[in-house]
Amino acid sequence: MMRPLILALLAAGLAGCSLAPAYHVPESAAPAAAFQEAAGWKQAQPADALARGQWWKVYGDAGLDALQDKISVGNQGLQAALARLQQARAQTQFAGANRYPTVEAKAGATRARTSVNAPGFKPGAEPVGNNYSLGLDLSYELDVFGRVRNQVSAAEAGEQASTADVATLELSLRAELASDYFSLRSDDAQQLLLERVVEEYAKALQLTENLFKGGAAASIDVAQAQAQLETARTKAADLRLHRAQTEHAIAVLLGENPSSFKLAPRALAESVAPPAIDPGLPSALLERRPDVAAAERRVAAANASIGVAKAAYFPVFSLAAAFGYDSTQTGSWLQAPSRAWSVGPLAALTLFDGGRRNAQNQQAQAAYDEQVANYRNTVLAAYRDVEDSLVALRELEQQGASQAAAAAAAGRALEQSNYRYKGGVATYLEVAVSQNAALQAQLAASAIQLRRMQASVQLVKALGGGWQV
Repeated sequence: MMRPLILALLAAGLAGCSLAPAYHVPESAAPAAAFQEAAGWKQAQPADALARGQWWKVYGDAGLDALQDKISVGNQGLQAALARLQQARAQTQFAGANRYPTVEAKAGATRARTSVNAPGFKPGAEPVGNNYSLGLDLSYELDVFGRVRNQVSAAEAGEQASTADVATLELSLRAELASDYFSLRSDDAQQLLLERVVEEYAKALQLTENLFKGGAAASIDVAQAQAQLETARTKAADLRLHRAQTEHAIAVLLGENPSSFKLAPRALAESVAPPAIDPGLPSALLERRPDVAAAERRVAAANASIGVAKAAYFPVFSLAAAFGYDSTQTGSWLQAPSRAWSVGPLAALTLFDGGRRNAQNQQAQAAYDEQVANYRNTVLAAYRDVEDSLVALRELEQQGASQAAAAAAAGRALEQSNYRYKGGVATYLEVAVSQNAALQAQLAASAIQLRRMQASVQLVKALGGGWQV
């Protein structure tokens, strides 16, 4: 009688149903046929020019490559994310262990006194005695309604989400490093410009002082020349401050002490421009971004958790077995007559819990709805990131061209003002205005170049870098 029942319960456990809803990737905003802001953007030819894996190599900068090689082992935020991934993997193993029986070994030796007034005590028996036990206990939950399987599915989906989280963080950190690196090199370029300007302003001040001493210039001209020089020096000092702080930020990204980290100055060449990058089709974007994958896996985990919550309404079937030895004397402890065993199925069903299971089901459903909304929002943000980067690159390219023309014109105006001032047909105010205009135009051109490089980095990040599913 017992064996057919046990076999039937085992078969039911192996072929049990799952109460989790059939999972489908949530619907999200329909992708457009093409990115709206890609019009006019110079696409890479061929279309696969976006580097896979080490995407930063598309910039062809050995200094950037060397820094990127250090971030994977040095960045502490990334190490923390990897530790969280290990926790998720351990949680998956923990949940998966419930698919197998639990076997416990027990041994004990006790000496006890039984009350002579106890209902089961036999008159005349010795109230004090020993008990020696040794045995194995086995318990196994028959997963008839999929509670265990859904717990495992939720844990596996959570682990996959954690894996994608690590990729998302690494992509963000590498993009931040590239952006900071170009900012630092731009600071170096602007520093060279300001050093040259300071030298020119110092010469102009000396010339003005000589003219003043000779009666060919007014004292106000000397004051204006002095103000121009000190203003340029102030900008140079502020730029050195910004460069130092950027260098410190890079050190932290690499997991190094800012007090001992140093990057030698190297100006970003005026010819450096963003590489051509093909954004691909919007329909393929969701397969290229790890944050979208992480959001989708959390939806799957929440869906499986609904099945776990629903299973609480149904009985829990399990199989229990025990085998061992039990004796009052050590001499007969392990002998055949001291053997004892038991085996049989168990069933447990909660009849009343004050609404606890209903609340758990509502919570599970609400958690699923939250993850679906998060997923859809992540998808929308992905499209926005690409569109923002594309329009930035397109417009900044045009700004760069117009600003270069403005800088060239300001340079010519400054040259003419210097000639006019030396010839005595113009005041130093005209020279000062031209100097300031020329400096601002050159600094603006350098700033636009930096923004173009950083927008390019953001486009690579928005496209998922070199991440693969």
